[in-house]
Amino acid sequence: MELVYKGKTKDVYALEDGNCLLKFKDDVTGEDGVFDPGANKVGLQIEGAGKAGLRLTKFFFEKLNQLGIPTHYIEADIDAGTMKVKKATFFGQGLEVICRYRAVGSFLRRYGKYVEEEQPLDALVEVTLKDDERNDPLITEDALDMLGILSKDEYQTLKKLTQQIAGVVKDELAKKGMELYDIKFEFGRIGDDQHIALIDEISGGNMRAYKDGRRVEPLELDKLMNY
Repeated sequence: MELVYKGKTKDVYALEDGNCLLKFKDDVTGEDGVFDPGANKVGLQIEGAGKAGLRLTKFFFEKLNQLGIPTHYIEADIDAGTMKVKKATFFGQGLEVICRYRAVGSFLRRYGKYVEEEQPLDALVEVTLKDDERNDPLITEDALDMLGILSKDEYQTLKKLTQQIAGVVKDELAKKGMELYDIKFEFGRIGDDQHIALIDEISGGNMRAYKDGRRVEPLELDKLMNY
């Protein structure tokens, strides 16, 4: 295997068959030792977070594949902490897409004059550029199109998939007594036709979930799912 990318929470290896292998780590994003899925740097290590994230990712990606929603997922090995995926190309140098059901985190910090904390939002979609140097800036549909990162038609596909996938996650968490506040996804182009598909992961480290008015941490979320 050839290491092609060393990420914050996963390392990516190229396989001889043309696919890729993701190796999950116990690093999670945050600030000053406090977990924050919206942060753009590693804030702390949580023992077992890697495998917990992989278990949740495997569960959701297999469900999405069954529903016919395009993903890059092939298979996962929980014991090894790895996931085999189809090779994908990024939009530009990478986008993150957030679906919000309540006003918390960076959304509340930006728009606090207009919303109350935890105010309900109707599956609101935001797109940011993966750019640590510029603190992952928000970008609009028009700017994505004008900069040649994503066409307006592709943006609508991205938005539809984001809301559809977030809805699946939200429903599954609700079955376990949890409420999804927001979730972050990544998408890319895969296959000969370069269709848009969900890539990366769906883990507790990429979402805010609450139960009985209390924030659920990634390891607890994994246990509550009780697969």
